[in-house]
Amino acid sequence: MSTRFFLTTLLVTAAAVPAFAQVAAPPVAPAPLTPVAPPPAGTAVSAQPDALAPAPAPVELPPPAWPIPAAQELAAYVRTVGSEGLDPRDYGPDRLDAALRSGNPQLLAEAATRTFKQLASDLALGHVRGSARHQWFVTDPDLAGDRLQQLLMQAVTRGGVAEIMRGLLPTHPQYGALRHALTVEQAGGAAAVGKIRLNMDRWRWLPRDLGQRYIIVNVPGEHATLVENAQTRWKHRAIAGAVKTPTPQLSVNATGVILNPWWEVPKSLTGEVAGKRGYVAVRGKDGKVQRWRQPPGPGNALGKIKFVMQNPHAIYLHDTNNRSLFDARARFLSHGCIRTENILDLAAELLSDDGGEFNQAKIDEVLASGKTVQANFVRPVPVYIVYFSTAALTDGQLVQYNDLYKRDGRVLAALNDTGGPTKPATKTASSN
Repeated sequence: MSTRFFLTTLLVTAAAVPAFAQVAAPPVAPAPLTPVAPPPAGTAVSAQPDALAPAPAPVELPPPAWPIPAAQELAAYVRTVGSEGLDPRDYGPDRLDAALRSGNPQLLAEAATRTFKQLASDLALGHVRGSARHQWFVTDPDLAGDRLQQLLMQAVTRGGVAEIMRGLLPTHPQYGALRHALTVEQAGGAAAVGKIRLNMDRWRWLPRDLGQRYIIVNVPGEHATLVENAQTRWKHRAIAGAVKTPTPQLSVNATGVILNPWWEVPKSLTGEVAGKRGYVAVRGKDGKVQRWRQPPGPGNALGKIKFVMQNPHAIYLHDTNNRSLFDARARFLSHGCIRTENILDLAAELLSDDGGEFNQAKIDEVLASGKTVQANFVRPVPVYIVYFSTAALTDGQLVQYNDLYKRDGRVLAALNDTGGPTKPATKTASSN
């Protein structure tokens, strides 16, 4: 792969909104208002996904015959991908041109198919793969199953290669805003261009369609946002993980909330709380302390509420007993979870959506009772915890966030193929 990057003719359109505003799951009956018993002692949760048996290797089909017009359209589109922050030279334009000139149908079939698969995969799933996506646990279904092969056959039988490729790009307005900024900044210096390109690729790591209603937490931006119908419905400050305990990037469904939650103290913090007043020891059959818990109350580290977000990393949105921290200029202070400002208001909105019966009065009643109660949303809400270090305004100006976890350099190196991790030419849905 080439280490060079140049921008060819940039075909861009300006986006309509500046930041992180953009499926629904089948309706689920709300849970009754019943007290929840403190959860029993459990086993430690692994920080990595469960190991899966390797899937059988897909059957490699022979490359289909490419009509000359379709191959020419593919070659022309390759030369425009600089506008998407990609390097056209990564997709073998010279190889494809030589195959077109050769008059050899087999050579053309092989070259065009290889280029098509490489480019379609990168547009849909991102160019950067593997360990350069540090702590990345988002599943992208955009090329799941045999969709890539289906698109390939569509290209060779019906044409419309450029339309197929454009149909793989992110639809989020922020991606379009970054594309426009790339046009504005192309003469402004390599640093700005690199920031734009690597964050455009991060958008490609996400599903193309984030859903009609979802929560997105941008860790560097230090905000949590509820988006519905591509509009910001609710947005407040957030506190993410400190450098020593960084928040991973993940996607998970929030199914409800727990009011007056217990805090299950992580093993990493046991030494800080063991034996202290206000914490309860959980003992095994041998009488030895296995772990510590903190009951609901004014001093509880989770505050008055936490979101139910089942995931192997034990990351979730929650309240806090120290709300003054939301006024801090740098809010990277947690052990990985997302402390969310005014999260009770967010919960009240989501619980009342879709005819939900759990209104503000019921929330206040439960909070006053001190009982631990779980209330479910009528429909689960997708939550995306992401890491975008650069955003763009509609006029092309950039908003830079603190790359506190120092992840940008690794992503840019992999994007430029200069010392970054190697990656397969094509890849389906990924979770790491």
